[in-house]
Amino acid sequence: MIRVTIFEDNKHLRETFQLLLETSPGYTCAGAWSNCNQLIKVLEANPCDIVLMDIEMPGMSGIEATKAIKKHLPEINVLIQTVFFEDEYIFNAICAGASGYILKSTTPQGYLDALKDVSNGGSPMTPGIARRVLELFKTNLQPQQASDEYGLTNQEKKILQQLVQGKSYKLAADALFVSVDTVKTHVRNIYAKMHVHSGIEAVSIALRDKIV
Repeated sequence: MIRVTIFEDNKHLRETFQLLLETSPGYTCAGAWSNCNQLIKVLEANPCDIVLMDIEMPGMSGIEATKAIKKHLPEINVLIQTVFFEDEYIFNAICAGASGYILKSTTPQGYLDALKDVSNGGSPMTPGIARRVLELFKTNLQPQQASDEYGLTNQEKKILQQLVQGKSYKLAADALFVSVDTVKTHVRNIYAKMHVHSGIEAVSIALRDKIV
């Protein structure tokens, strides 16, 4: 069961997301809140696996809230949802520690798929956002560390290359003729060696340090 807490100031959307979670097998809503004013207190009192976070909240913003969550409750993943497509919002969300970034135009099933992907260690992004992220890092990041210092195996580098291309675990598995479980195992090893906690972080370092 994937436990999701919602932070969304729009009442209609908040209730819609809550209903979606409560009526979808394998998901449950751990709470729905209109602001992040008591963020850490709320999350400690209502344990969850993933926070579905609106990027523009009254008071504490979604970006600030994401930073606070990763500082005080790092085991909780944050999936940012927004209407914004601007580079600054995307970049700040990633730097804050978000595990994924999707647009509010995403379908209900798309939301459920994204939450499941995050739960499985993935970093879902709306396709257009994924392309923007790759462009941002290719343009702005300079190599800082030799790629061989991470100690990745050839197969791990191949898996990482698939992540850089924006592939899902299933598509990566199909491309490399291995099982999804094998991909997940390699991804866990990649995270450990690169000292990261999400696919977004792994991709940004891979591009920065020209690992693939």
